[in-house]
Amino acid sequence: MEIPAVVPAGRMSALPQPVLSLPGGWLLRPWEPYDAPALVASGGDPDIQHWNRTGRFTEARAEERIARYRANWETEKAAIWAVAPAAGGPAVGLIGLADLDLAGGSGEILYWLLPAGRGSGVMAKATDRVSRWAFEDLGLHRLRITHSVANPASCAIALKAGFPLEGTMRGALLHADGWHDEHLHARLGTDAPV
Repeated sequence: MEIPAVVPAGRMSALPQPVLSLPGGWLLRPWEPYDAPALVASGGDPDIQHWNRTGRFTEARAEERIARYRANWETEKAAIWAVAPAAGGPAVGLIGLADLDLAGGSGEILYWLLPAGRGSGVMAKATDRVSRWAFEDLGLHRLRITHSVANPASCAIALKAGFPLEGTMRGALLHADGWHDEHLHARLGTDAPV
């Protein structure tokens, strides 16, 4: 007997990428070409570069990446949002679902913030909001977050967003300073809301 896909192919790409409101004057929206400077800035931010594998961007390369974010939605490979002020303006961060397995019902949340967004509490709210969209609107079953055990800020975001710690993956990711153990957090669509 064949197991049916948890999320049928074509469900995500048939929908426009939504704009998701957040409390505190923030929203999540698709990346726009005018957000390219935020990607360029992320490549020069030591904290983002230490904990993420985003690399450095020229303006042209940033615009290409933004085009790829849109293409990845259409091909159902990823869903990437800009974290931005609700009143308008450029992105101050990124949140998304990557490593999507729609048939298996899972994905991984990734995120980063530029200094302009740090300390506002926006990322925990954004993580919860993207999770609710992924479960309620898209139909995924399980989401995960992984981060270096040496990154307590990312751990705090995962916990505040309702992702309990499931364990530690030894030597799981190569950073610029060597191999890091990674925490694995996960949330199920059946878990109680945050």
